[in-house]
Amino acid sequence: MDKLIFTAVSGAERTLRGQQVHANNLANIETAGFRANLEVAATQALRGSGYDSRHMAKMEADTISTRSGAVRETGRALDVAVNGNGYLAVQYGEGEAYTRAGAIDIDANGALSVHGHPLIGEGGPITLPPHQAVEIGLDGTISVLTEGATAMQAIDKLRLVNAEGAELTKNEAGLIVSRRGDPLEADANVTVRGGALEGSNVSAVEEMVAVMSLNRSFEIQMKLFKASDSMNEVGNKLIGA
Repeated sequence: MDKLIFTAVSGAERTLRGQQVHANNLANIETAGFRANLEVAATQALRGSGYDSRHMAKMEADTISTRSGAVRETGRALDVAVNGNGYLAVQYGEGEAYTRAGAIDIDANGALSVHGHPLIGEGGPITLPPHQAVEIGLDGTISVLTEGATAMQAIDKLRLVNAEGAELTKNEAGLIVSRRGDPLEADANVTVRGGALEGSNVSAVEEMVAVMSLNRSFEIQMKLFKASDSMNEVGNKLIGA
């Protein structure tokens, strides 16, 4: 009977962890540029002597959905929405990470950042000189109008990368990183849309349906667990008779 118990318990644990993934997705439904985590289940052999035929359900949630979110106009000069499967590069620790969140902040020294992470251009972290106006072009070129000037001057260009979903995962800060751990190559074909922001790609309907399905699966696992317990009890009575 222990095989059934292993199946029921591991299945129940998987459904609980799956609910956490979908709850986190729902919590970020209003987070600009958020990429939903995908919940995938796999089998894992149980270690130990005598457990060769036992397998547990293992949940893997390190895959992200690359479906685009809705884009809305903001009119803010430092807002950008990345087109296609591209990403903005930001500094993270000693390396770099990637994001679709295009609400770019600027501090008193002109340094650009996204959620506190320095925004990376072709020459490293981007710092703008004192200016009266700023604009970001389709190819990511950042231009400013300095005091006394009559024309915009290009300062730097956003480092834009491109990768397939299978190549990407998230780090501990929720930023997108290469699954291999190395920096992604810049892609000149990636473009941005200035004065706009992309929303989260989470679908509330899909997430709610997934949560209800997991709740149903958890109930089934608990029924299996109780059935196994009842069978064990009957077996013990027969042995003791």
